Amino acid sequence: MWRGLVLTGFIVSSFATMAAADPQLGDDLATCLDRQANGPARLKACESLLDANRVTGKDKAVALISRGFSRLSKADFDHAFQDFSAARDADPDNVIAIDGQAQVYWRKGQDDLAMAAYDLALQKRPNYGGAYNDRGLLYIRKGAWQSALDDYNAAVRYTPKFLLGWTNRARVRTMMKDYDGALSDFADAARIDPNAPQIASYRCVTFTAMGRFDEALADCNGVLEKQPKNQFVLLNRGDAYLAKGDLDAALNDYNVILQLFPNNVRAHAGRGQVFERKQDLAQARADYRAAAFALTPFDEIETTLARASAKSRLAVLEPKSPAVSTTLRRVALVIGNGAYRNVHALSNPPRDSKLIAAALRDVGFQTVTVSNDLSRDQFFATLHAFAAEAEKADWAVVYYAGHGFEIGGVNYLVPVDARLAVDKDAEREAVALEQVVAAVGGAHKLRLVILDACRDNPFKPTMQQTLSLKLVDKGFSNIEPGIGFMVVYAAKHGETAMDGDGSDSPFALALAHEVQQPHIEIRKLFDIVRDDVWSATRHTQQPFTYGSPPGSEDFYFVAGK
Repeated sequence: MWRGLVLTGFIVSSFATMAAADPQLGDDLATCLDRQANGPARLKACESLLDANRVTGKDKAVALISRGFSRLSKADFDHAFQDFSAARDADPDNVIAIDGQAQVYWRKGQDDLAMAAYDLALQKRPNYGGAYNDRGLLYIRKGAWQSALDDYNAAVRYTPKFLLGWTNRARVRTMMKDYDGALSDFADAARIDPNAPQIASYRCVTFTAMGRFDEALADCNGVLEKQPKNQFVLLNRGDAYLAKGDLDAALNDYNVILQLFPNNVRAHAGRGQVFERKQDLAQARADYRAAAFALTPFDEIETTLARASAKSRLAVLEPKSPAVSTTLRRVALVIGNGAYRNVHALSNPPRDSKLIAAALRDVGFQTVTVSNDLSRDQFFATLHAFAAEAEKADWAVVYYAGHGFEIGGVNYLVPVDARLAVDKDAEREAVALEQVVAAVGGAHKLRLVILDACRDNPFKPTMQQTLSLKLVDKGFSNIEPGIGFMVVYAAKHGETAMDGDGSDSPFALALAHEVQQPHIEIRKLFDIVRDDVWSATRHTQQPFTYGSPPGSEDFYFVAGK
């Protein structure tokens, strides 16, 4: 968040001169420089100055910083960084511009660059409490608790009225099991703003860690009375019930969250613990897998810890590999979503799914499940059922054709009943790619996801944008799957897959043909598919493969010479 700038004598004098010459300029500049002004009004004034090129020097830096933080809040990282860089050009010593650059870096997962920028800001202004707070968040994400604590000690020393410094230090002290210190920090925060919801939200976590469950639940319930769909607080309450041993109440909270936000990592990890304690190990493994796989640049600390816990428990509960057999068990799930209810339908996906399913059956897959035109709930149920099949297989393959895009750094596949009035609705309405990767995660040898889904976003004309959608009209962003996984895109990062001139997409045609060719190792096979599509589309579409199968053996759809 931008904490605002203090007006210098130069700025006041400059403002007075320009205001006399141009009242509108004076009004805009006064509003832009006023850190107490209404947020939208301030942003509008700053943008007006910038659009008309009516401001220079330090005043221009202030306007650019205002616009930069607005863009940052919408995850428009590249344009935000441009604004902060231009602000530094206009005012080289402006530490808030440097802080803004640092925040872009860490939101993009570029931790080393973020740390260097925070260090530079604090070299220029050693008493800049805001930078200590923000750098502390980076240390929290790294799990470097002592370094985070040192920064929050400085933050509250230099900016004692900054509430986030106190609540963040309380979070760190909780992680370090200094519970009395954490409660003291929450008390200090309450003296600044007794109604701030983050005090009770985080204190609920502290009381849970202390085993003071009634107080924890009282804190969480107090917030939920006013914000009943606050997923962070619902998660904290679910964790409190789990720690207390009230498994049914915990399960209810996790289920509520997953009904609202079906891709939520912490809810899957928590529900996995509930099912493990209830001895429903198959469901526990399914939830742990849903939480374990990360394709985004970074997670917040709570999600990071949940993923780590899920991975740890999954390693313990993972079923043993089947006895060595001369026959590989290979299973596939083929999805073609075309009959969209709220946007224009796609004609090719059902045909593409039929083509791919036939090709996989022809090369000997024991089970090929075709599930077309899936609603949201059907999509998740189908993935869950297939994950159970994958656990008993050597190969697990998912092929998906339909709408797909990236929003806010997360890749989504789109059910046919999806309604996306606002971009953030994707979290509720669509299926995160991680959930598809999780569905193949139990296979013992090859785990493969194939996405013929880089089509333009049909919701874009009417969708309210609160996040940067720089890729949403062109498909998926790049990812980094873990070792032992392959994710194949019909088109590379930022490009759009084509439907082609015939009844099937160029990618589906190439894939169906090549998987039936004998003795082509899978890594080479997808290179050939790439070249086939590149040629068929006259150099306008280039498939791309991320990750790789285990390097200890070769994989063939069709063995033989």
